[in-house]
Amino acid sequence: MDLSLESLTSFRPRTGTMEAWNAAYVRVEDYLRAHRIHNRLHQSRLIQQILERAARRHETDPSREPTTLAAEETEAMIDLWFAEVLEVRGQPHERIAVDGRVALLLCDGSQRWPYAFLDEKNIPRDFAQAMRTGVMEAGPDMTVSSMVPRPIDLGPITAVAGDTLEQIERWPLLRALLLWMLFAATLAGIFYATR
Repeated sequence: MDLSLESLTSFRPRTGTMEAWNAAYVRVEDYLRAHRIHNRLHQSRLIQQILERAARRHETDPSREPTTLAAEETEAMIDLWFAEVLEVRGQPHERIAVDGRVALLLCDGSQRWPYAFLDEKNIPRDFAQAMRTGVMEAGPDMTVSSMVPRPIDLGPITAVAGDTLEQIERWPLLRALLLWMLFAATLAGIFYATR
């Protein structure tokens, strides 16, 4: 890896303030860290690539915030890279983003292959294979079916319980007696439990 300190510090945007570009740097760094990219050299190289792309766009449209442009460039780079590695070019952004992130986490790619993330030239074969096996496949297509409502059979216990409750409802004196017996049993249980 031919990475020199000079290449890491050569980023000098022609438009925008340094505060805005520092905020964009922090945003991209946090985004990469969220993808578990903790290798500082690799992270710095990726941040520089992303910020250079954002700076070129900012030169053509200085009204946009550098942080927004950097976030868009990061998302675009990640989507293109996931589509390339997973061989799913042409799918919608949401699908590629979900499949790629899940596959990256499942194969523990950022830990096992720390320099592979967003590397367009040197993607290890075993890493690409691990990413592809981590993609979740959707189940069969949904089909229309018809269901006829049927009465729910809860068994004999619920029938007996229902009959008992109906009897209790008909005789209020019996209901009051049962409630007082339940109250007395609860008090007795508390009394004997505290002894």
